[in-house]
Amino acid sequence: MTGADLEAAAADSMKSFVRRKPKAFTDQGKPCANCGAPLEGWWCHVCGQNADNHRRSILHLTWEAIEGMFHLDGRLAQTLPLLFFKPGVLAKDLMEGRIMRHAPPFRTFLVALLLFIFAAEHAIHTVQHNLEHAWEERAERMKTPEGRKSEAERLRTQANVAKTEALKALAESRDEAIRDKDATPAKAQADYAQAERLVLQQYDRAIARAQKIETDPEAAMKSAEESGSMGKAAADQVRALDIEATGAKAVEGGHAKGDSAIDPAWFQAQIAKALENPEYYFTVMFGWAHRLAVLLLPILGLSLTLVYVNRRQFYVYDHLLVATNLLSFAFLTNALGLVLPWSVGKYWFLLLMFWTPVNLYQTLRGGYGSTVIGAVFKTGVVWFVSVTAFTTLLLALMFFTLSQL
Repeated sequence: MTGADLEAAAADSMKSFVRRKPKAFTDQGKPCANCGAPLEGWWCHVCGQNADNHRRSILHLTWEAIEGMFHLDGRLAQTLPLLFFKPGVLAKDLMEGRIMRHAPPFRTFLVALLLFIFAAEHAIHTVQHNLEHAWEERAERMKTPEGRKSEAERLRTQANVAKTEALKALAESRDEAIRDKDATPAKAQADYAQAERLVLQQYDRAIARAQKIETDPEAAMKSAEESGSMGKAAADQVRALDIEATGAKAVEGGHAKGDSAIDPAWFQAQIAKALENPEYYFTVMFGWAHRLAVLLLPILGLSLTLVYVNRRQFYVYDHLLVATNLLSFAFLTNALGLVLPWSVGKYWFLLLMFWTPVNLYQTLRGGYGSTVIGAVFKTGVVWFVSVTAFTTLLLALMFFTLSQL
């Protein structure tokens, strides 16, 4: 399924949601404009032409567009509250054949998936925009003496905190080593002194950098440019890693180079490309995301089939109906969290950590009629399978995207 196919399917699904309020037919007996037969309704019973002349004012067309978008003939308006708050009732209705009162499950799933992908793309673009805006503000501050002084003070404070925490951790490690009966106190003290020197050297470099930024406008602007190209800097650091040395250590540890199916040098180069051009990486990734996301449907349906294998009155089709509702709930609620401001969104995702398994429990308890203990156990199994499948597919997608760069 290509991106165009998904969008077309979702658009077609939206049509099934949208039902314009029918107008009363007032042209009874008038001749059809096409064949002249007397009209008895909105469609000619002889030639099938629509009797509407489609003549509207701009305001009327605007109102019809709004009405067509929000007048959902009660089906979606009835389905969504059940999907969020009474999923067991919705699952029971669908499995017992009460389908027409609800929005089509698979079409709801397609639209929810499309909204989730759009929301994820929006969230990533928002993060990138915020980073660019922060870099621009920092670059502007670096042009003034006050801004350079403020940045230098920030770096000094950061360096002091880092030094204090590092020395504290080293001292605790040294004291613990000295208390060890098998350890040599002199060696522990020597190791501490060597690590302390490295920490102090790093601290001195940070302080010198802060002083240079405060007194040298060119150094300040160079620092601002480096922070604006963090992706390129990270890519350069990855390329600078000595992969051959790492491989040699692995061989010394008893691992043959041929044991790995992935070439470390290739993996290093692809990671660097992704860091250097993250926008292209995410564009490619989202181009494949919906293909793998659709695989969650049969995986979740299979897990429901397995936990209810002894309930012969339910068929695979029933489990797939329930799976579409569960995934629609997950995609819609997570899409909402992705478009919320982070100050609110973080609490929303915290809520979803509890709400999602509760929604699954309600589905199994109400839809399948499981006992409380049975529903809890089956919820744990299905939840574990779902999270594992999602994590595996996400990692596979990230790795596959690297291979496409």
